[in-house]
Amino acid sequence: MPSFMLPYASHTYALMRIVTGFLFLWHGTQKLFSVPMPPPPQVPPFVIAIAGPIELIGGALVMIGLFTGWAAFLCSGLMAFAYWMAHGTQALLPIQNMGELAVLLCFVFLYISSHGSGIWSVDAARGSV
Repeated sequence: MPSFMLPYASHTYALMRIVTGFLFLWHGTQKLFSVPMPPPPQVPPFVIAIAGPIELIGGALVMIGLFTGWAAFLCSGLMAFAYWMAHGTQALLPIQNMGELAVLLCFVFLYISSHGSGIWSVDAARGSV
Protein backbone atom coordinates (compact mmCIF):
# COMPACT_ATOMS: atom_id res chain seq x y z
CA MET A 1 0.00 0.00 0.00
CA PRO A 2 1.36 3.43 -0.82
CA SER A 3 2.43 4.95 2.46
CA PHE A 4 0.99 8.37 1.62
CA MET A 5 -2.54 6.89 1.57
CA LEU A 6 -2.22 4.76 4.71
CA PRO A 7 -3.66 7.45 7.01
CA TYR A 8 -6.75 7.56 4.81
CA ALA A 9 -7.41 3.82 4.48
CA SER A 10 -10.49 3.82 6.72
CA HIS A 11 -11.88 6.90 4.95
CA THR A 12 -11.42 5.50 1.44
CA TYR A 13 -12.98 2.19 2.53
CA ALA A 14 -16.00 4.05 3.95
CA LEU A 15 -16.34 6.01 0.71
CA MET A 16 -16.18 2.80 -1.33
CA ARG A 17 -18.86 1.18 0.87
CA ILE A 18 -21.15 4.23 0.71
CA VAL A 19 -20.82 4.78 -3.05
CA THR A 20 -21.19 1.08 -3.87
CA GLY A 21 -24.37 0.81 -1.78
CA PHE A 22 -25.73 4.04 -3.27
CA LEU A 23 -25.14 2.89 -6.85
CA PHE A 24 -26.58 -0.57 -6.12
CA LEU A 25 -29.82 0.66 -4.57
CA TRP A 26 -30.68 2.46 -7.83
CA HIS A 27 -30.77 -0.90 -9.61
CA GLY A 28 -33.50 -1.85 -7.14
CA THR A 29 -35.48 1.36 -7.65
CA GLN A 30 -35.25 0.78 -11.39
CA LYS A 31 -36.65 -2.75 -11.08
CA LEU A 32 -39.33 -1.97 -8.49
CA PHE A 33 -40.45 1.57 -9.34
CA SER A 34 -39.09 2.23 -12.86
CA VAL A 35 -37.08 5.12 -11.37
CA PRO A 36 -35.01 6.75 -12.78
CA MET A 37 -35.92 4.65 -15.83
CA PRO A 38 -37.74 1.38 -16.47
CA PRO A 39 -35.85 -1.91 -16.41
CA PRO A 40 -34.87 -3.44 -19.75
CA PRO A 41 -37.81 -5.29 -21.32
CA GLN A 42 -35.95 -8.63 -21.34
CA VAL A 43 -35.76 -8.74 -17.50
CA PRO A 44 -38.16 -11.49 -16.37
CA PRO A 45 -40.75 -10.64 -13.66
CA PHE A 46 -39.29 -13.16 -11.19
CA VAL A 47 -35.93 -11.36 -11.41
CA ILE A 48 -37.64 -8.07 -10.66
CA ALA A 49 -39.48 -9.63 -7.70
CA ILE A 50 -36.35 -11.21 -6.20
CA ALA A 51 -33.45 -8.98 -7.22
CA GLY A 52 -35.25 -5.65 -6.88
CA PRO A 53 -35.79 -5.79 -3.10
CA ILE A 54 -32.31 -7.21 -2.48
CA GLU A 55 -30.74 -4.43 -4.55
CA LEU A 56 -32.82 -1.67 -2.96
CA ILE A 57 -32.72 -2.79 0.68
CA GLY A 58 -29.26 -4.38 0.53
CA GLY A 59 -27.79 -1.35 -1.22
CA ALA A 60 -29.35 1.01 1.32
CA LEU A 61 -28.09 -1.07 4.26
CA VAL A 62 -24.57 -1.21 2.84
CA MET A 63 -24.64 2.51 2.10
CA ILE A 64 -25.65 3.53 5.62
CA GLY A 65 -23.57 0.79 7.22
CA LEU A 66 -26.29 -1.15 9.05
CA PHE A 67 -25.96 -4.95 9.25
CA THR A 68 -23.34 -4.41 6.57
CA GLY A 69 -21.69 -7.83 6.64
CA TRP A 70 -24.92 -9.74 6.10
CA ALA A 71 -26.36 -7.27 3.58
CA ALA A 72 -23.15 -7.19 1.53
CA PHE A 73 -22.89 -10.99 1.58
CA LEU A 74 -26.44 -11.30 0.23
CA CYS A 75 -25.72 -8.67 -2.45
CA SER A 76 -22.52 -10.52 -3.40
CA GLY A 77 -24.45 -13.75 -3.82
CA LEU A 78 -27.08 -12.00 -5.91
CA MET A 79 -24.40 -10.65 -8.24
CA ALA A 80 -22.74 -14.07 -8.55
CA PHE A 81 -26.11 -15.57 -9.43
CA ALA A 82 -26.84 -12.73 -11.87
CA TYR A 83 -23.51 -13.23 -13.57
CA TRP A 84 -23.92 -16.96 -14.09
CA MET A 85 -27.59 -16.78 -15.10
CA ALA A 86 -27.57 -13.69 -17.33
CA HIS A 87 -23.99 -13.34 -18.56
CA GLY A 88 -22.01 -16.53 -18.04
CA THR A 89 -24.22 -18.48 -20.41
CA GLN A 90 -23.40 -16.07 -23.27
CA ALA A 91 -19.59 -16.35 -23.39
CA LEU A 92 -16.67 -17.33 -21.16
CA LEU A 93 -15.08 -13.98 -20.31
CA PRO A 94 -16.88 -11.02 -18.70
CA ILE A 95 -15.57 -8.70 -21.41
CA GLN A 96 -17.30 -10.91 -23.98
CA ASN A 97 -20.61 -11.37 -22.16
CA MET A 98 -21.02 -7.82 -20.76
CA GLY A 99 -20.81 -9.13 -17.20
CA GLU A 100 -17.98 -6.97 -15.84
CA LEU A 101 -20.28 -4.94 -13.58
CA ALA A 102 -21.82 -8.06 -12.04
CA VAL A 103 -18.39 -9.60 -11.37
CA LEU A 104 -16.97 -6.39 -9.95
CA LEU A 105 -19.97 -5.82 -7.69
CA CYS A 106 -19.87 -9.46 -6.57
CA PHE A 107 -16.29 -9.14 -5.35
CA VAL A 108 -16.63 -5.62 -3.93
CA PHE A 109 -19.62 -6.79 -1.89
CA LEU A 110 -17.71 -9.90 -0.84
CA TYR A 111 -14.86 -7.70 0.39
CA ILE A 112 -17.29 -5.40 2.21
CA SER A 113 -18.95 -8.42 3.84
CA SER A 114 -15.61 -9.59 5.21
CA HIS A 115 -14.42 -6.12 6.25
CA GLY A 116 -17.58 -4.87 7.97
CA SER A 117 -19.08 -1.42 8.29
CA GLY A 118 -16.06 0.65 9.22
CA ILE A 119 -16.27 4.34 10.04
CA TRP A 120 -19.16 6.60 9.00
CA SER A 121 -21.72 3.85 9.57
CA VAL A 122 -24.77 3.19 11.68
CA ASP A 123 -23.06 0.07 13.01
CA ALA A 124 -20.12 2.19 14.22
CA ALA A 125 -22.48 4.67 15.88
CA ARG A 126 -24.22 1.76 17.62
CA GLY A 127 -20.87 0.34 18.72
CA SER A 128 -21.34 -2.91 16.80
CA VAL A 129 -18.67 -2.68 14.10
